[in-house]
Amino acid sequence: MTLPSTEQLHPDAARLSPGDLATSARALAEGQIKAAAAVRDAEDNIVRGAKAMAETIRAEGILHFVAAGSSGLMAAADAQELGGTFSIPPARLRIHMAGGLPTGVEMPGGAEDATEGLEQALDSLQAKDTVIAVSASGSTPYTVAAMNIARTKGATVISIANNGGSPLLLGADIPILLATPPELISGSTRMGAGTAQKIALNMLSSLMAVELGHVHGGMMVNLRADNDKLRGRAAGIVARIAEVDTETAQNALNVAHGDVKPAILIAAQDLSLAQADARLRTTNGVLTAALAKDQQLNNGRER
Repeated sequence: MTLPSTEQLHPDAARLSPGDLATSARALAEGQIKAAAAVRDAEDNIVRGAKAMAETIRAEGILHFVAAGSSGLMAAADAQELGGTFSIPPARLRIHMAGGLPTGVEMPGGAEDATEGLEQALDSLQAKDTVIAVSASGSTPYTVAAMNIARTKGATVISIANNGGSPLLLGADIPILLATPPELISGSTRMGAGTAQKIALNMLSSLMAVELGHVHGGMMVNLRADNDKLRGRAAGIVARIAEVDTETAQNALNVAHGDVKPAILIAAQDLSLAQADARLRTTNGVLTAALAKDQQLNNGRER
C-alpha cells in the first residue's frame, strides 16, 4: 500500500545530521521553499474559495474554520487575525478545532479521531455559511466529519489538503490541493505541509478582503485601530490616500470614530460622516468606487 506523500521519506532526509547543522539547515530551508511553491498550482481554486468567503460575509453568514493538530493552529491563527486586520466581526467567524484550542503547550493528539460534539457545534450551520476544512492528510476523521455535516446543510465547503485523492478533497465544493513534497522529518506536517497551508489560508482571507473592498492600493482600509500602533497606521493610511497632512487625517478619523474608509472620504472630499457612510453604502463598501463617485459628480456639474 502506497503511503500518502506527507508520510513518505524525503530523498534528502539523510542530510539531517547532528554533526552538520549547517547542511541540515540548508536542507530544511530548501524543503520549505519547495513546499511553498506548491501553492502556485492551487491559485485558481484559492480564488474561487476567496470569492465564496466574501459572498458569505456579504450575506452575513459565518466562516467556519475546521481542523485538528498543527493544521488547526494554522486555521485558527488566520481566523483570529481577521478582526484586527480587516474588521471582520467576531459574529461572522467560528473556529472548530479537535479537542478545542490549546491553552497550554500540549496539543490534544487523540482528539482528531473524535467527532463527538461536532454535530452540536455545527448545529446552527446555514446554507449561506462557508466551511474551511484543513488537513494535511486529507483524511482526518474530525475534519472529514465536519465536511460531511456541512454538505447535508448546504453550506459551501472549501478544503485544503496535501494529499491528492483524499476524502477531504473529493467531498469539497472547492478543493485546494497543496501537493507538497514529503517532509524532511517524515510525517512532521507542521513543516512543509503547514507552510503551504499557512500561505493558502493567508491568500484566501486576503483575497476575500480584496473582493470586499477592504484593501485599497495595498493598504488595509478596513482595519480595526484598537491600539497605538494601529491608530498610527490608520492615520497614515488616511493621510496617504486622501493626500492630506497627519493632523487632518487624525481629525477625520476622530469624526469617523476610528473607521478608516469614511475618514478617507471626509478628509479627501470634505463630506460629513453621514454623507461618507451613505456613499460607502451605495458602493457596497468599496472605497475605490466611493472615491470615484465624487469625480463623477464633479464631471456632471461641469456639464
